[in-house]
Amino acid sequence: MIIDVHTHLNNYDEAKTVPLPARFDELQESMRFSDVDYALILTSYKVDPHRPSTRDVVELTANTPNVGVVAGVSFLNYKERDLRELSDYLKAGLVKGLKLYPGYEPFYPYDSRCRVLYELALEFDVPVMIHTGDTYSPQAKVRFAHPLAVDDVAVDFPDLKLVICHVGNPWIRDAMEVVYKNKNVHTDISGFVLGDFTERFEKFMVGQMKDMILYAGDPNYLLYGTDWPICRMRTYLKFVRGLELPEAQYEKLMWRNTNRLFKLGLEAT
Repeated sequence: MIIDVHTHLNNYDEAKTVPLPARFDELQESMRFSDVDYALILTSYKVDPHRPSTRDVVELTANTPNVGVVAGVSFLNYKERDLRELSDYLKAGLVKGLKLYPGYEPFYPYDSRCRVLYELALEFDVPVMIHTGDTYSPQAKVRFAHPLAVDDVAVDFPDLKLVICHVGNPWIRDAMEVVYKNKNVHTDISGFVLGDFTERFEKFMVGQMKDMILYAGDPNYLLYGTDWPICRMRTYLKFVRGLELPEAQYEKLMWRNTNRLFKLGLEAT
């Protein structure tokens, strides 16, 4: 089984507008082509013609059993009504987790304004995914996206399930320490490239991931994700095969860890 923990329905080519249903069809086609059984769709911190709202994605996917939704939250702009809507979706099981975007928005994840979001996640026992590392937008401020900031959250909220997105790339060694130190922290391997890996960069990142597993131990913390459509699914599957993991570790990475963490209730066929 394969679960992709990190996909989007955002339209990143803003020179043209692609309707949301067409973007969803593209995701489903990519999943079929790459034999991906389930995907989590992460909504954005902002809503515009190229970035659908959580409500739009929930309504679009409500009757599609092989996808789930993780709700992006704007640190700068969330209102009480947004929290009420998120609470309703979480209670109904229509949202599987929350996502914050430090770097894209200028805040650190340990800011006190995040507390209500962490308490909401704790109430419904869902993970909070936190963007770390490099950003797609050159206007973002990456000092806010350093993975070491997640350590403060992990310590202050020891029962909160956290996911460091993108392994903090390029601060992978720092992300390794946060994961190793805090049993409530996980990390996904998404978003390493735009499009496809080059042979040289793939070899480099394989080495980085092998070092991480050596340092942080048995990868109960590691989640497979691509950041589709920024990264292609096929190139990521090839990259993972290059890790040469034992079968038990491979299954943890590809689906078991995500299935457990997000309580998806999926079973291997």
